[in-house]
Amino acid sequence: MKIAILGGDGFCGWPASLHLSDQGHEVTIVDNFSRRVIDEELEAESLTPIRSLSERRAAWKQVSGRQIGFAFIDVAQDYEGLLEFFRTERPDAVVHFAEQRAAPYSMKSSKNKRYTVDNNVNATHHVLSAIVESGVDIHLVHLGTMGVYGYGTAGMKIPEGYLDIEVTADGDANGAADGEANGPSDQPAEPRRIEQQILYPSNPGSIYHLTKVLDQHLFAYYVKNDSVRITDLHQGIIWGTHTAQTQLDERLINRFDYDGDYGTVLNRFLMQAAVGHPLTVHGTGGQTRAFIHLQDMVRCVQIALENPPAAGERVKIFNQMTETHRVRDLAEMIGRITGAEVAMVPNPRKESAENDLHVVNDTFLDLGLHPTTLSEGLLLEVEQIAEKYRDRADLSKIPATSLWTADQQAGVPETAPAGPASSPVPASDSVPSAVPDAVPDHAPVK
Repeated sequence: MKIAILGGDGFCGWPASLHLSDQGHEVTIVDNFSRRVIDEELEAESLTPIRSLSERRAAWKQVSGRQIGFAFIDVAQDYEGLLEFFRTERPDAVVHFAEQRAAPYSMKSSKNKRYTVDNNVNATHHVLSAIVESGVDIHLVHLGTMGVYGYGTAGMKIPEGYLDIEVTADGDANGAADGEANGPSDQPAEPRRIEQQILYPSNPGSIYHLTKVLDQHLFAYYVKNDSVRITDLHQGIIWGTHTAQTQLDERLINRFDYDGDYGTVLNRFLMQAAVGHPLTVHGTGGQTRAFIHLQDMVRCVQIALENPPAAGERVKIFNQMTETHRVRDLAEMIGRITGAEVAMVPNPRKESAENDLHVVNDTFLDLGLHPTTLSEGLLLEVEQIAEKYRDRADLSKIPATSLWTADQQAGVPETAPAGPASSPVPASDSVPSAVPDAVPDHAPVK
């Protein structure tokens, strides 16, 4: 299969590119390195030393004998470049990771909010419009988020995208009450029960999550109007660092974000334990979240590609998660394993202090996914990676300081190790504007 990976240099895109190439697919990465630019603006690099994409691709060719192509395209801004890429390369499938992926970053300032909406919604719409205009029959697989459902207590298992409902209506199918077809009637209309299936009501908790909700509606429209084949993966929080391919060579290592904007909660806890920082639990720690290991993520993308919808079939929505955990329970478990201190800190987010979360994930299980669940061995493996690269950490970047509203407080523990002194970048300027000249791979490469 010929597959284009949009955002293939990023946290999810790189391991997915390697996995699919290893499966024998012809893979081309499309990226503009915006995530690397954000590293510079936040002054918070990956804990692991990720190489340039040119070095990564060369290492993969050396290790596997397989070539991964590359095209430098800003998907959100360069529509004509994307359209020409589709027409020239004619991919069978496009995997869309090309969106700003961090909720805290999206809430950092008004400018960050606008950047996230502009980038994410433009990117998705450009992809859809270019698929239609190119005339190429492309299956689009999009990385969404469980966060579109919201993190309140639903009182039920959250279904995979669609909710069965029953509406009680007065009158007939045309909306007329009993007797109205033959003139006015004093007789009350007989209520009728109408069964429908709708998109599960969205309840986004940040501007980032809101953009994924908007993506859903763009997908529904383009399926209805243009019969585009689309699969939307509602993913849980990723944990873990390695996949089978990233372990083959140090130059293939994936990024490991630990900062308060981009670090995912479980990886952050493990990194904090490795460097002797308190485990920062926001609020009561009663937030329940869905999780998935990095290796399972790439496997799910493969399964989705191998099971596309037919033209005209509604958007396929899979809940891409394997287990749920309460945040304070994770912190306590890691504290027991590693001896790390647990610190309850203010919650910078505006969210429910406590919630339950129960999720249906039958589709991937039925299609052959064998979940990688939390185990002490895997957790220690991640901590050991964090320990190996601890000298690269700036401890001042660990606390989550992007506030949802002026009423929230930063998640800073009362006592924590200090990091290297650095001049913070003002939040209002923390949006990528251009790719620095030092970043390699600026031209399409096959």
